[in-house]
Amino acid sequence: MKYIVAVSGGIDSVVLLHQLVQAREHELVVAHFDHGIRSDSVADARFVEALATSYDLSFVGKREELGAGASEELARTRRYAFLRQVARERSGVIVTAHHSDDIVETIAINMSRGTGWRGLAVLNAADIVRPLLHTSKQQVKQYAREHRLEWVEDSTNAATTYLRNRLRRLLQQHLGEQSYSELQALRDKQVDLKSVIDNEVSYFIRSDATYDRYFVTQIDTASASEVLQAMIRAAGGTSLTRPQCMRAILAIKTAKTGTRYECGSDVTLCFSPRTFIVETS
Repeated sequence: MKYIVAVSGGIDSVVLLHQLVQAREHELVVAHFDHGIRSDSVADARFVEALATSYDLSFVGKREELGAGASEELARTRRYAFLRQVARERSGVIVTAHHSDDIVETIAINMSRGTGWRGLAVLNAADIVRPLLHTSKQQVKQYAREHRLEWVEDSTNAATTYLRNRLRRLLQQHLGEQSYSELQALRDKQVDLKSVIDNEVSYFIRSDATYDRYFVTQIDTASASEVLQAMIRAAGGTSLTRPQCMRAILAIKTAKTGTRYECGSDVTLCFSPRTFIVETS
């Protein structure tokens, strides 16, 4: 299998790449995305390319000028767009260096934003392999020291303007090792639960995106929310926030025949007396 290994040049991805090279189980392609957020990020790209060369591996890089004010979400979105493009072009599978501490930090971010239960089933994309997901940051550092690896430090990791960095400091101050382990175990359970729920909900999806209003109004709100979100995803739309979803369910219950309800940036519900159609743009 061909692995598209996302390498930033930081300690996590350097350790991941070293382990994959040592394993000699897959064809490896090193992929590096330069967000253009830092003025010195060009040096990181050169470091990663040189690292790939030292392992005699193919290198693919891309730079975008997102600018110093770019949000974490935009940077993440553009990075994964690049990785998925490389994966398609090279017929490979994306591999990232997320570790167990990233699980806890991502859960904390979702909780700070008012997550539902799915906010605990993090780092679970079906098209991404994460070999270090049950390895701690401390273990990553220990591996790097034992193998005398070199890496680059991203100066933005210390910037308090980023939510993840602020939460990381708070977590390190207030959560012990046991709490980290408990959150990681909870995440694993939620991932399994997500798989079961997604499988059950799939039975309600229709190819014509036309659904019975009465059915949605007669089931409990939590179940209606899961079903509606699945209907929207199946139609190619962006998942709704919880408030958006609650308002959409209310519209399904009360909207007049012939009306249209925009419930998200790219999702519209169109109503007849008995049915509604999910339209996406």
